[in-house]
Amino acid sequence: MVSQSTDIHMAEEPAAIAEKPMGSRAWRAFWHHPLGLAGVIGLVLIILFCFVGPLIYHASAYTTNITALMQPPSARFPLGTDDLGRNYLARLMLGGQVSLIVGFSVAIASMVIGVAYGLVSGLVGGVVDAIMMRIIDVLLTIPTLFVLLFLDAVFQPNALLLTGILAITSWFGVTRLVRSEVLSIKERDYVEASRAFGASNWHIMLRELLPNVMGTVMVATIFQVAGSIIAIATLSFLGLGLPAPQPNWGEMLSTSMNYMFQNAWWLIYPPGIALLWTLLSINFISEALQNAIDSRL
Repeated sequence: MVSQSTDIHMAEEPAAIAEKPMGSRAWRAFWHHPLGLAGVIGLVLIILFCFVGPLIYHASAYTTNITALMQPPSARFPLGTDDLGRNYLARLMLGGQVSLIVGFSVAIASMVIGVAYGLVSGLVGGVVDAIMMRIIDVLLTIPTLFVLLFLDAVFQPNALLLTGILAITSWFGVTRLVRSEVLSIKERDYVEASRAFGASNWHIMLRELLPNVMGTVMVATIFQVAGSIIAIATLSFLGLGLPAPQPNWGEMLSTSMNYMFQNAWWLIYPPGIALLWTLLSINFISEALQNAIDSRL
C-alpha cells in the first residue's frame, strides 16, 4: 500500500515540475508584453474611475435640475448635463459600475458552467460526450440576440436578470474549448498513470485536467467580459436594458443619439470613449494572455 502511494506521488511529480516553470514563464511573458501591460493599466484606471471616482466626486447621478438643462462642461459640471439637467460625470461613473459588475459576473458564471460541462463531456467521452455535444450544437443554432431581446422584453429588466440571461446564453464557447483541451490532455502519460493507480474521475478532473485547461479558460473568460459589456450596451441602446433612471453606457449612448445634430458633443463622446477604452483594455489583456500561454508563440 505504501509502495502504491509512493508510485502515485512519483507519477504526479514530473507533471507538477513540468507545469510550474511553464506557468511562471507564462506570467513573466504576460507582464513583459506591451499590450498586456497597457491593458492592465487601462482596466485598472477605468475601474478606479467608476468605483473610486464617486467617493471623491460627490455628486448625485439622479438629481434633475431644470435650470441647467443640456449645459456644456463647466467648473460646476465637468462633463456637462443631460436633457434632464443631471450631472453627466456622475452618471458616467455610475453607469460604468453596472457595465463592469454585470460583465465580470457573466464571465465568471459562464466560466464555471462551461468548465464543468466541458470537463465532464471530454473526460467521460463515448455516448455521453456525443449527446452533450449535440445539445451544445442545438443551443448554438439559437440566435442569442433574439433570445436576449425576448427575455428582456418579457421580464422586468434588472442587473441580476441581465446577468442570468447573459450567463445562460454565453457558456457554450467555453465548453467547446475546454472539451477539446480535455480530449488532448486525458491521453497524456501522467493522466493515464493516475488512472492506472486507481484515481477517480473526480480526482483526475480537479488535479490533472482543470489546472491544465485554466490557461485557455482565462483567455476565453477575459473575452467573455468584453462580449458581456457589449451585449449590455446593445440591449440598453435598443431600449431594453436596465430601467430608468439607472444609468449605463449603452443607455447614455442611445439617449445622446437624439442630440447628435444639436452640437451636444459632451453627451456622445464620454460614454463612447469609456466603452471603447474598456473593451480595448480587455482585448489587450486577452491578446497578451493568449501569446503568453501559447508555447508555440
